[in-house]
Amino acid sequence: MIDVDPSLVDWSRAQFAFTAMFHWIFVPLTLGLSVLCAFFELIYLKTGNEEWKRITRFWMTLFVINFACGIATGIILEFQFGTNWSNYSWMVGDIFAAPLAIEGLFAFFLEAGFFAVMFFGWNRVSKGFHCFSTCMVAVGSNLSAVWILIANAWMQNPVGMAFNADSARFEMQNFAEVVFNPIAITKFTHTSSSCFVVGAAFVISVSCWYLIKGRHVEMAKKSIVVAAVFGLVSSTFVAFTGDESAYEVAQKQPMKLAAMEGLYKGERGAGLVAFGILNNKKTAGDSQDAFLFEVKIPLVLSLLANRELDSFVPGIDDLVYGNAEENIMGVNTKMEKGKLAVADLLAFKQAKKDQDAAAAEDALTRFGVNKDFMGYGYLDTPEEAIPPVALVFNSFHLMAAVGSLFPVIFGAFLFFSLKGTLTEKRWLLPVGIFASFLALLAQQAGWVTAEVGRQPWAIQGLMPVKISTTDLSATAVQVSFTAFAVVFSLLLIAEVSIMLKAIAAGPEGHTK
Repeated sequence: MIDVDPSLVDWSRAQFAFTAMFHWIFVPLTLGLSVLCAFFELIYLKTGNEEWKRITRFWMTLFVINFACGIATGIILEFQFGTNWSNYSWMVGDIFAAPLAIEGLFAFFLEAGFFAVMFFGWNRVSKGFHCFSTCMVAVGSNLSAVWILIANAWMQNPVGMAFNADSARFEMQNFAEVVFNPIAITKFTHTSSSCFVVGAAFVISVSCWYLIKGRHVEMAKKSIVVAAVFGLVSSTFVAFTGDESAYEVAQKQPMKLAAMEGLYKGERGAGLVAFGILNNKKTAGDSQDAFLFEVKIPLVLSLLANRELDSFVPGIDDLVYGNAEENIMGVNTKMEKGKLAVADLLAFKQAKKDQDAAAAEDALTRFGVNKDFMGYGYLDTPEEAIPPVALVFNSFHLMAAVGSLFPVIFGAFLFFSLKGTLTEKRWLLPVGIFASFLALLAQQAGWVTAEVGRQPWAIQGLMPVKISTTDLSATAVQVSFTAFAVVFSLLLIAEVSIMLKAIAAGPEGHTK
């Protein structure tokens, strides 16, 4: 068994989580604002109205500022797979690296190739080609997200691969299966549409500030109409993609779903928790109530999870200790099979080293029986397979609660804009200013749900996080964590400062 320093694992997790969440401050705005810039310029190309050109150039400047910071943090994030997670990178590099390489070679170069034309090509190329370049930047930005989310989805639902016992690596078998992984499809549609919400909310936030200050009123009104339409469509689509995403989680990661709902005892006709306060003293297998207080919508969880009102939704206890009546194998049984798989793999490696072909073949045959449970062989207790329930539950419900506000917010801005009474609704404008912060909060809560909810797995069911680390000292990771925290904090301060100066300058500062 591998001897792992728990402190090293915790600090490596913390550093990657910090870097990923910091990077995710910039990514949603990049994806959403790139598409909105394309819409603004398409309107300019169609109408020939110079006011739309001013609007496009202004929002494009803010996009570029944010885009630069996103690149800096994204590069550091990818480097950490080699510095802090080398065991993971070695074992799955044949699969995980492919989407990331495509993202760099295809999507990034498509994006970067047209970026210079988009930002510097005004009055140097034709209107049509400039608009095409802006659209290609938007397409490239979102293609980058596609490939990164494909890589992430494979960690949640490993498909299209096989384990090579000789090299102790997972190897690609079917690239199409990896690309069209059901988790990847739902993850991209849900994530991209929620990023569009962030972009729309940002445009409304800045525009509302202008309206409150009485500056650039016509530009702000026009921007709000486009952003409200885009945001209303996107936020409605988020609800549909969220439903499909929850269904895929229920099918592929039932433990995550149970944590999202604080469900310990499986139920038929399970209700969806609309609001609840968890009992922090509750542990798996005990008789305590999971909630101090809860409000449930009857039958809805079963419908969302299995598309049947009376279907059985397994709880944490069922998944950890098993449920023979529902034919659910518990983690305790999977651990027994996993430990046999690990032992047979070691026996195979030793037989190969000893050049004993018969013993190697016999060990490999035994390994094949239990190889799908190999990851469970590295767990110490069945309860280790349970993610932090309180964090996952609260993050999920925060995301859902905040996200549900946006169709109402965008609808209100569109309604009053079309009526021509938006500037009279002084109560609504402050709501608009805070809309972008709410959108980012929902985004961060969503990623916490997705990534913490799959713990303790780096690869679902096959590789725990604790065996994925690099052979570093915890002190080394602590030092680099502190360094990144300082650098990222300075970067955020610089980005916000530059962004605020650009907003204060207004569209007049971006027309030359």
